[in-house]
Amino acid sequence: MWKLFFEVCYFLCGLIPSRRVRNQLRTQKLFDWRNKYKALRKKFPELNFRHTRMIKGGWNIGFIVDNRYVFKIRKFFDSSIPTEKIMREKRITDAFQNISPLQIPKIEVVKAGKYTFYKYDFIPGKNLNMFSKKTIEKHVWDWGKQLAEFINAIHNSYPTEIEDLRGTSDGDGWNHNDLCNNIIVNKKTMRIVGIIDWEYSGWGTLETEFNNAIAYSKKVRDSGMQIAIMSHYKAISRKKNKK
Repeated sequence: MWKLFFEVCYFLCGLIPSRRVRNQLRTQKLFDWRNKYKALRKKFPELNFRHTRMIKGGWNIGFIVDNRYVFKIRKFFDSSIPTEKIMREKRITDAFQNISPLQIPKIEVVKAGKYTFYKYDFIPGKNLNMFSKKTIEKHVWDWGKQLAEFINAIHNSYPTEIEDLRGTSDGDGWNHNDLCNNIIVNKKTMRIVGIIDWEYSGWGTLETEFNNAIAYSKKVRDSGMQIAIMSHYKAISRKKNKK
């Protein structure tokens, strides 16, 4: 859907008489997506780009190629941003690879022309907040348990390799910080299989993570998801305290 939208907008820009205005719109409003896409196709001629979907969110746009790989890139390049900040998401996901009970992206940084992309394997499934409210309510306690286990594992671990990224923020553990939009469910098993898009992850409070698990979807909020997550999390905490 996004790819078609951007293709139409790119075409319509071509009808603008002023070349300066055309280029400005294509760069600033369409994030220079066409040149980024062309650079990817040139870099990976062996991939089937006929089946490409485009994604957009937060600081990034991305391309899902042939349901095999995701290539994610910042909407805008800013030479003043240090490399360490651009690499932040990769460092965090690397640190949690063997900690998370759910699959998370294993990021590879690739250069395509003048652009730098994050590349990782596509996690097949459906975004949880794209299910109907009825379906979410049906599975809310099972999904709440999986998310509670995920939050417990991430929030209560302290990887030394990203200790410098904690900064001075208040909190007591690591959070994903954007769970509601990024939970992938296997449509056959109806189990959560992955958590994607860690660009907003950081050090924070447990309450913030619980809130962000339901913050951006009314039907997820209304399903009782937060109650399910918190109930299962308390049960996990009680078991840990008994040991």
